[in-house]
Amino acid sequence: MTSTPLRLAFAGTPEFAAVALDAILAAGFDVALVLTQPDRPAGRGQQVHASPVKRLAEKHGIAVRQPERLKDPATHVPLLDARVDVLVVAAYGLILPQAVLDIPRLGCLNIHASLLPRWRGAAPIQRAIEAGDSATGITVMRMAAGLDTGPMLLKEALPIAADDSAATLHDKLARLGGRLIVDALGRLDSLVPEIQPEDGVTYAKKIEKAEAQIDWRWPATSIERRIRAFDPFPGALATLRGETLKLWRATLTAGGGQPGEVLAVSADGIVVAAGEAALTLAELQKPGGRRIASADFLRGFAVSAGDRFTVTA
Repeated sequence: MTSTPLRLAFAGTPEFAAVALDAILAAGFDVALVLTQPDRPAGRGQQVHASPVKRLAEKHGIAVRQPERLKDPATHVPLLDARVDVLVVAAYGLILPQAVLDIPRLGCLNIHASLLPRWRGAAPIQRAIEAGDSATGITVMRMAAGLDTGPMLLKEALPIAADDSAATLHDKLARLGGRLIVDALGRLDSLVPEIQPEDGVTYAKKIEKAEAQIDWRWPATSIERRIRAFDPFPGALATLRGETLKLWRATLTAGGGQPGEVLAVSADGIVVAAGEAALTLAELQKPGGRRIASADFLRGFAVSAGDRFTVTA
């Protein structure tokens, strides 16, 4: 355990970060300040919502600041005034300049959702699933100026299940991240930083909506992984008879035909040929609808063997 109680600040925005903050608070650490992104419009009504981290901080009576960016030295004042020992960062969404990294007495710790140096960057959970990785994990590291390049303090692996989506894997990793950051803070003075190796570096680029369109010439394994990786955002898209559908769940199936060709239709799903093998689409969503099982989908959207999903040019 650290010899004296730590005074913390926390920077994070989405639910992944809120889980970590909740674990830190439950462990009894003193969090003097929370930084989170400004309230944003979200959902169909585009109503302005506070981030999960802001809502949790306000529930606990913690001071919250929401700068648009951190380049202006004036935005550093709340952190300077808080006189914290450590700044914990988790999925904050803003780049911390060196001037901010230098403020906490004992530095800044980041909770990163991968086994560094694999999948540095913005979308490590999605890219690990998309690539077919068998495992991922959490790395707690000291922050440096580069993109997720700092020395590692703690690392723990987590298997990726065959049916894991980005949503389910996110929740597992969030819980693991909360446990590991509490562990790291509790024995910060005894942890030995490990420099990241140069071998094995990969980058998890941000997920773009343009990536959502499925190309049926891909192998079925690649399409199935893309569907899971893009659940819940942005969803995998496929076009049938001019209608853009979202694909939420699919299983690998034996069979073959022209890419995008519907091979069979039953209550169990819609079997579609890919570049290699085939997929059974088990959960879909039509425009304006909600995600539903294929049997329910077929009651309102007729699909027959021989139909053809559009193959992306």
